[in-house]
Amino acid sequence: MRTALRKIGNSVGMIVPASILGEIGATAGATLDLRVEDGKIIATPVAGAHAGWAAVAATLADQTADDADAWQGFANEDDAALTW
Repeated sequence: MRTALRKIGNSVGMIVPASILGEIGATAGATLDLRVEDGKIIATPVAGAHAGWAAVAATLADQTADDADAWQGFANEDDAALTW
């Protein structure tokens, strides 16, 4: 199967047919790892590049709320003189 390289802004892009993407388990919007081997471009899907990020972010948000009072003990000596 052949495809053409196309100018996209200051870059060059390639249209990859859905059948080829399907063979490597990728879909539109997937993150790919690109490398060159023996003069060939090798594209490998990055499995789960963002998997679990939302859950971790929610956990961090909960911890921040729980730890907010702990930071009150770290005041600087001249904090009372600060004006905002």
